[in-house]
Amino acid sequence: MRAVLLSLLLSVGLAQVVMATQAPTLPPVTPVTRLIAEKATAATGAAMPPSASYEVELAPGSIESGTLVSAFRMDAASGAFAANVETQAGETWRVTGLATLMMPVPVPVRRILPDAILTKQDFAVVKLPYQQLNSFTVTSLRRLDGMQVRRVLTAGRPVMEQSVSPPIVVSQGDRVSIEYRKGRMQLTAPGRAITSAEADHEVRVINLVSNRTVTGIARAAGVVEVQP
Repeated sequence: MRAVLLSLLLSVGLAQVVMATQAPTLPPVTPVTRLIAEKATAATGAAMPPSASYEVELAPGSIESGTLVSAFRMDAASGAFAANVETQAGETWRVTGLATLMMPVPVPVRRILPDAILTKQDFAVVKLPYQQLNSFTVTSLRRLDGMQVRRVLTAGRPVMEQSVSPPIVVSQGDRVSIEYRKGRMQLTAPGRAITSAEADHEVRVINLVSNRTVTGIARAAGVVEVQP
């Protein structure tokens, strides 16, 4: 029994010695560009577009990795920044550079002429500096899918809202079917469009039977609904 107790005490003591001599755990190392991007994102706050991200360019001679950023300042207009980066060795390095806010934007893969109906295959999504965009820039590929071109779209350039619109279902001069609906009653008459319209928008047409001009709703290609 005495031998067993002695063996246990020795093993416990040895474990304590081993634990005491183990090296302290070092903080994880992270690329400085990622550390700066995280700080820039936090500094931008609610003004950060949901799908945007920062791309960071460090000044020549900067350290490439660190454990944390202890101080950070950025000019919101230019993206120029200065930061203190802590290293795993406990050193503090001054790092400067440029943080550019980038936005994924759909751009045409080819020149597209007016009246074309757009599909997702007509576009490639590229990252562009957010400051180069404006409030009319279409940033959603889903927004462009199925739209009709109003102005020529140039390959590689962002699309403006005014360059596209929902497809025209009734064009000026088109022969149309005028549908008069009231309850279960439905009458039809031939007509000709005086104006153009998208689906579910107002359009003016001439009833070719009565020669009267009426205003209706363009429901589908060549179909105009009129409430008596």
